[in-house]
Amino acid sequence: MISRLDGTVLAARGQRLVVGVGGVGLAVAVTPQTSLTARAGSAVALHTHLIVREDELSLYGFETEAELDAFELLIGVTGVGPKSALGVLAHLTPDALARAVDAQDERAFKAVSGIGPKTAKLIILQLSGKLVAPVAAPAAPGSDARADVLTALTGLGWPERTAADAIERAAVAAPEAAGTTGALLRAALAILGPGARP
Repeated sequence: MISRLDGTVLAARGQRLVVGVGGVGLAVAVTPQTSLTARAGSAVALHTHLIVREDELSLYGFETEAELDAFELLIGVTGVGPKSALGVLAHLTPDALARAVDAQDERAFKAVSGIGPKTAKLIILQLSGKLVAPVAAPAAPGSDARADVLTALTGLGWPERTAADAIERAAVAAPEAAGTTGALLRAALAILGPGARP
């Protein structure tokens, strides 16, 4: 089993790289993103999965182990072949795939060629619990209020930088107002000056 390639890019064509390793050029199927960043003559390191069939050996390469893990899970789903799995990863990062499965979001697969609604349901069903969706960082206290006030101030005509600076100064000067849209807006308007007009 070929599990990793470290070599030199000899050619990049579509979704395929030719990687030179020890005097041998190996054709590797990759995502469009990997192909677009590859340059002939540059070094490349890929995590790989070898598909062995009676009439063909196919090598699939990925820049990260997370992509390789997602690919191997996808090809284990009924009706998902390696080309379709590669297509999924061309549209969804491993984190986005995990979120789609976790949220049972079939629409996330709509743009993937070869993945219809039935297959999307199978992917969600069979990968449920096998992928860990990233946990979003908790929002900073008052972040919703700040966003609302920024929208209000820019809507009134203040430049975004000026409005953001006033909001920050208001939150520091009156911490008790920082979590409430109305109070924070009044505090920011007071900082922006007499008459509070842009």
